[in-house]
Amino acid sequence: MYPPKHHQDFNPENIKEVARVYPFATIISAKGKTPFITHAPLIFHEEKLVGHIDRNNPHIQLLKDDYPVIAVFQGPQTYISPSIYTTKQLPTWNYIVSHATGVTKEINDPAIIKESMVIMTEYLEAPDQNFVLNINDPRMDRLVPYIHCFEIEIQNWEGKFKLSQDKIPADIENAKLELIKSNQKSIADFVNGLFEKHF
Repeated sequence: MYPPKHHQDFNPENIKEVARVYPFATIISAKGKTPFITHAPLIFHEEKLVGHIDRNNPHIQLLKDDYPVIAVFQGPQTYISPSIYTTKQLPTWNYIVSHATGVTKEINDPAIIKESMVIMTEYLEAPDQNFVLNINDPRMDRLVPYIHCFEIEIQNWEGKFKLSQDKIPADIENAKLELIKSNQKSIADFVNGLFEKHF
């Protein structure tokens, strides 16, 4: 990750928090000159990241055997117009991104796979826990053969939080408010438009 110092975050807990709040990751591996990219949720379990993908996904050949991988967690991001600043500035883009670099290990034990699915569901259902996944549900046993479960042992975290840190306090505050406002509006407009086209 291109790392201008004033846009980096060096606090591991801040960086991990992006992954906790935005667990839907972009998982990247490479075999020779061929990249493999999969999008899937990853959750923490004992300081490792755990995920599940379809066993038909060709990426599974690289998500085992201590193979190197990068997981990218994308937080909020938006265009920042100079019009929101109190000083003269140029246009820019603010964003929050965390990268986890590590190695992968395949999990084959059906009991551990089912347990990891229960733990992931509990995490994603929090805080209200409207649905509880029963580990003894017979449908789980039918599903396990179609799932590739893996964990990532993390070797390094990087955080790039481009948040107008090089501006005066008033402009930093305006950029923060724009990041919040823009994400709320753009998500609603995009999703509503997408559903209108498809449904």
